[in-house]
Amino acid sequence: MASPSLIPVSGVSNEHHGSRKNMSFSNSCGMDVDVGMSSEVVSQYKKRRISQNTVFLSCEVSRDIEAMLPTLRSADYYMKPCLKELATRELMDPGYCSRVLNFTIGRVGYGSVKYLGETDIRQLELDEIVKFRRHEVVVYEDENTKPVVGQGLNKAAEVTLVLQVRSLDLEKGKLKMIVDKLRMSVERQGARFISFDPAGGEWKFLVQHFSRFGLSDDEEEDIVMDDTTVVQNPVGKNGGEIYDDDETQVDTTGVLLSHSLPAHLGLDPVRMREMKMLMFPDEEEEAEGFDDEIPTRKKPSFGKEYIRPPLHSSSQRMSHRSSPPVARKTPLALLEYNHGSSDSNPHGAILMAQQNKGLSLKPMKPEGSGFKLDFKQETPVTGSHSCNIVDAGLFMGRSFRVGWGPNGVLVHTGVPVASNNSQRVLSSVINLEKVAIDKVVRDENNKVREELVDLAFDSPLNLHKEINHVTEEVEVGSFKLRLQKLVSDRIMLSEICRSYGDIVERRLEVPGLSSSTRVVLSHQVMIWELIKVLFSDRESSAQLKSLGADNEEDMMQDIKEASSEVDPEALPLIRRAEFSLWLQESVCPRVQDTISSMNESNYLEHIFILLTGRQLDAAVELAASRGDVRLACLLSQAGGSMVNRADVAQQLDLWKINRLDFSFIEKDRLRLYELLAGNIHGALHGGKVDWKRFLGLLMWYQLPPDTSLPIVFHTYQHLVHIGKATYPVPVYIDEGPVEEAVKWSTKEHFDFSYYLMLLHASEEGKFSFLKAMFSALSSTHDPLDYHMIWHQRAVLEAIGAITTNDLHVLDMGLVSQLLCVGKCHWAIYVILHMSYREDFPYLHANLIREILFQYCESWSSEESQRQFIENLGVPAAWLHEAMAVYFNYYGDFSKALEHFLQCAHWQKAHSIFILSVAHKLFLSAKHSEIWRLATSMEDHKSEIENWDLGAGIYISFYLLRSSFEEDNVSMSELDSIESKNAACRDFLGRLNESLAVLGGKLQVDARIAYSKMAEEVCGLLLSDIGEGSTCDDQLSCFDTSFSAPIPEDLRSSYLQGAVSVFTCFLSEVAT
Repeated sequence: MASPSLIPVSGVSNEHHGSRKNMSFSNSCGMDVDVGMSSEVVSQYKKRRISQNTVFLSCEVSRDIEAMLPTLRSADYYMKPCLKELATRELMDPGYCSRVLNFTIGRVGYGSVKYLGETDIRQLELDEIVKFRRHEVVVYEDENTKPVVGQGLNKAAEVTLVLQVRSLDLEKGKLKMIVDKLRMSVERQGARFISFDPAGGEWKFLVQHFSRFGLSDDEEEDIVMDDTTVVQNPVGKNGGEIYDDDETQVDTTGVLLSHSLPAHLGLDPVRMREMKMLMFPDEEEEAEGFDDEIPTRKKPSFGKEYIRPPLHSSSQRMSHRSSPPVARKTPLALLEYNHGSSDSNPHGAILMAQQNKGLSLKPMKPEGSGFKLDFKQETPVTGSHSCNIVDAGLFMGRSFRVGWGPNGVLVHTGVPVASNNSQRVLSSVINLEKVAIDKVVRDENNKVREELVDLAFDSPLNLHKEINHVTEEVEVGSFKLRLQKLVSDRIMLSEICRSYGDIVERRLEVPGLSSSTRVVLSHQVMIWELIKVLFSDRESSAQLKSLGADNEEDMMQDIKEASSEVDPEALPLIRRAEFSLWLQESVCPRVQDTISSMNESNYLEHIFILLTGRQLDAAVELAASRGDVRLACLLSQAGGSMVNRADVAQQLDLWKINRLDFSFIEKDRLRLYELLAGNIHGALHGGKVDWKRFLGLLMWYQLPPDTSLPIVFHTYQHLVHIGKATYPVPVYIDEGPVEEAVKWSTKEHFDFSYYLMLLHASEEGKFSFLKAMFSALSSTHDPLDYHMIWHQRAVLEAIGAITTNDLHVLDMGLVSQLLCVGKCHWAIYVILHMSYREDFPYLHANLIREILFQYCESWSSEESQRQFIENLGVPAAWLHEAMAVYFNYYGDFSKALEHFLQCAHWQKAHSIFILSVAHKLFLSAKHSEIWRLATSMEDHKSEIENWDLGAGIYISFYLLRSSFEEDNVSMSELDSIESKNAACRDFLGRLNESLAVLGGKLQVDARIAYSKMAEEVCGLLLSDIGEGSTCDDQLSCFDTSFSAPIPEDLRSSYLQGAVSVFTCFLSEVAT
């Protein structure tokens, strides 16, 4: 027999007028099956997901019927009767939707709710009312919209939830224990247990009304299945059920996930789905649209998650929450985790599911243990494992979290990061750790040195500030910021580089630095020299290094005077000579260290090492001292004419052609001959030298002496690319020693000096290595140290060598370092030098305001920093606002009020004035201060809510008191008792209204101040009653006083006065 919902309605056309309801029909009728027919539900659900725009109606429904029908748009939700059947029956039997029998709504794989008896479902938005989530159902999540019990969907119903039960527990005979726990759970929630089907995981219970019903976190831990088992509910099986009542069974089938994308990727589909629900709860509850005409609406989800604000900026993170979270039980005590073992020094590890394919995560449930990791496999982040088995923030992600605080503070549970302690720890222990952002200012004993702070940050930035700048004003709302940019020409570059180098050399003089730090600092000195050599113009660069010059300033002056006589065609050769001298100086320490560790008997090897550093004089002298005059003559011509190289190469070829026995010639002598012939690979003979010496061998002995630097650099780059040259690794890898274990990849980072060479070689072309060049690891082993490469980037940009606007990571790296050492003013200075981007017009303003707010205590306590920030052009209102929030947080309301007034936050200033400041001043008799503060806001009272009930009251009080005390000075209209009484009545009325509006916000002292004002006004009014006033006027004044918020004893005295006046009046009447 056909289902009633599939029978067409006769006499109605197939055209449908309501597009919104049409979509609702197609969405709901896609599940037009009996709730117990699980396989058909799933097939219809899949069919509807594939073809979402199919129209199931074959007839037109009138607009009146449309208005009566409920809506259901979610893809995996269904209802019975379906929407089409409801329309059919409403047409045949008007009013049917107000009395639907046994109405059922469910979600595939989650459960269903069957309402007992007749239910009114007219015009209900079922998506908004009924929410199925993992092991729970929430009806009327917003308590404000919930009807009384018995109306709408807040009535008695039979609930069926699909649980993911551990099959292992069932095999061990724990079924009775699970049933008992489920029974206790529903009874605790005020419901009645019906049955539990272990085969399908269906848990049925009866409720009398709705809020939230389901399992709490601790109950899930004891009952539900683990994440590694796929949910596969059998179809149509009723065996094995346990009943308390004879109720009809609802067998809802879970969604089979074996066809999903995670399954094809070799990942657990259910695990991936659970991770998605944990990390993206809102997305799970998103209403899916089936046509472009129906917008997708995201619904907030509160049922199974906590709202967890971070350590700061929580207000921004908790936005878009329309209702409070549903109360949940506190989780059970935290588990105690066992440690594994790791040979390497452990670092914190973060497990990433998609990148961690194949990582064995073994679920175990013995007491005192958690999830154990297979340490044979590496995590994708650090390559090593933390000692704790699993962090509570990862294991119980919805109940715990890891949080970041200011200055790199990390708050987390479990084992401290990089701890090598193998003892067991509780994951409930909270650890506060700090990222080593300030490592650059610490000595080898890990102590912060003030001289290092000055030389690493203050001195370089002061030098940067002294160089010429151009400013650009940008509008940020009603304010303006002055963005700055360094500008210079290549004539001044030599002096700039020398000044930066001097600062670094002064840092080298600080005692107590580690050996790796000294290596990096020495390299920085050479970097500044290289920038000067490669990018400065002739007018301010040295032609050749004069070793005999006693006065460097005199030498520079001679060069400048002779610069006009230099042939322009000779400039590339002069730059090459300068670079050659720089290269010799760079490799000289390595050459000397190698020679000092060698055996002095083999002078030929000594000579070869000297030649790798271009130390020709020492090599010739050594050969001559050993009596090898012919070799000394050849060495004196090394790297010179190409004819000499060709002669040596030809001689070697002749020896090879004539098959001479080379065993009678020392191998080291042959290496020298190969080097003199320009065959550097033959001279190295499989040996390795550092990359700078290899570059020197290529430049000095293989390429012609007139080869320009770009050709030299490109040739070396090509050899590196084909694997025939030493990789230009960073200095901390090349020279060491480095305390930290750095995982190095030659394809990721090269040395900063190598990038400078490539930049010089491609000045006229495109340079594509900027991001790699200005990463911290190209200069130092500290990945968080940007303090020097920021200056190098700025200088190169100033002379036009590079142009970029996407290196904000470099800027923010230096900003983080400056904030960590308390240099807020310099951090703002760096932000103002960030390039402006049209796609982020408020980037600078947001960063500056965030610094001002978060580090207010630091910069506001130092007058020099505050003045520096103001001189940078930062709006004063921003500073006052930050200080106002700071003082308000710490309860110094007087200062907070002053700063709120300075930044023109009138509403906030008014609130603090009324609730925290005014009454204290009034009780202290500081009336002039109250008048000053109140009148300062009066011009902006149109912007202040309830002005007349706040500061306006104090102004009115002082004006009223003045009118009584001074005859007709302020209010000339108060010349009669009637007008005075009216003015007092108006004031007291506003005073009472203020008390009613502000209510519990007012402190006790504020109420006392109000009472004092009322008492004084009443006293002035009653004292002004003269003999000429009538009895009615006097009684009217007493009546006004009775309405005042005054103490009862004072009110009683006023009552006695009124009785006395009235008695006198009666006496006069009687007489």
